[in-house]
Formats: sequence, C-alpha cells, structure tokens
Amino acid sequence: MTAVATVIGDVIGSRKEASRTALHRRLSTALEQANAELAPTTPLRVTVGDEYQGCFDTVGAAVAAALRIRLWLAPEIEIRHGIGWGEVEVLSEEPRVEDGPGWWAARSAIEAVSGYEADPALRRLRTAYERADASVDGPDPALVNAALMARDELLANLRPASLSVLAGMLRGMSQRDLADDLGVSPSAVSQRIRRDGLAVLVHVDRTLGRPR
Repeated sequence: MTAVATVIGDVIGSRKEASRTALHRRLSTALEQANAELAPTTPLRVTVGDEYQGCFDTVGAAVAAALRIRLWLAPEIEIRHGIGWGEVEVLSEEPRVEDGPGWWAARSAIEAVSGYEADPALRRLRTAYERADASVDGPDPALVNAALMARDELLANLRPASLSVLAGMLRGMSQRDLADDLGVSPSAVSQRIRRDGLAVLVHVDRTLGRPR
C-alpha cells in the first residue's frame, strides 16, 4: 500500500436544497474543474448522495483542493472536508474501490468537522486533517489543523464578493481583470484585498500547499 492524501467532502444541509438535481449538477461541475486543474492521483468523484472522495500526492495539494472547491461553490453551497494521510489499497479498478488507513483517517477528520458544529467557538470551521498513524511519515496534524482553523475562520468572515476576488487571486487574475468581473474599479478591488486580508489568505494557501 502507498501513503497518499485522501479527501472526503460533503455538502452541509443538502436536504434543505429545493433541487437536489441542480445541487448534484453544480457539485459535479466543481469536481470536474478540480480534476482538470489540480491533477489528483485518484479523481474526485461523487460516491453517494452529496459526498465525494479523491486522493492527492501530498497533504498540501489536498488542502489546496479543499479551499478551491469551497470557493467555487460558495456562497450558495457550503461544504466540509476531511483530509487524511496514510496508506491506501486499491481493491478493484472497475468500479474503483479503495480501502486502508488513509481513508479511515479522512473519515475521522470529517467526523471531527461535524463535531465542531456543536461548539460555538468552532462551529464555523469546515476543514480538518488526520494522519493515519504517528509512525507514518507525514505532516503533523496539530500544526496543519492550527493553520486550517485560522484559515477557515478568516474565510467565514468574507462576503460573497470577497470570496470571488479570492478565488480569482488564486487563479492568478490581475486586479484589473477582477475589477472587470465585478463591475467595480481596480481601486475598489485593491481596498477589498487590504481590508479583508485576502493577500494573507493567498500566502497561507501557498504555504500550506507546498509539497509535504
């Protein structure tokens, strides 16, 4: 078995959606975009209902993917992610079936996110990471989760326009192009970036996304 970064995501409050067909279509589109742009080792795919899974070479790549999918679906669709690191075994190719400690870690992580919702201090957090075993060489969960908690809290304070600007910045768009998309002046975009700490979030993304 090979150690990889596993990702489990699901939609929060999906049963309240007026059209589950529309929800599934938009989620599938976001996952297709992530697969095209981020090159997971096992493509992200919907597994059952509104839950999806995939694998990446590194925890950094998985963390970066979780942020981008969240931004592409925001603010209408809210999601949570559990990221694991550990060995994964392919049981069959058609259909693709995987098992192993890496997946158990991701499942434990997303359950931890669900548990955050019962704590007023943590209820806005949407991402958690677990390592399958302390003996497995991989990022320290305490350090990664500290960064994820800070990132998620910052994201929770952003308005839809700022989320769009952040998504564009992560794609490398210029402030002028972002302004054209929003129908505002470049100066207004610059002020939003400074006021909402968007440049810091981009740096956080780059730091967390480094190979590890």
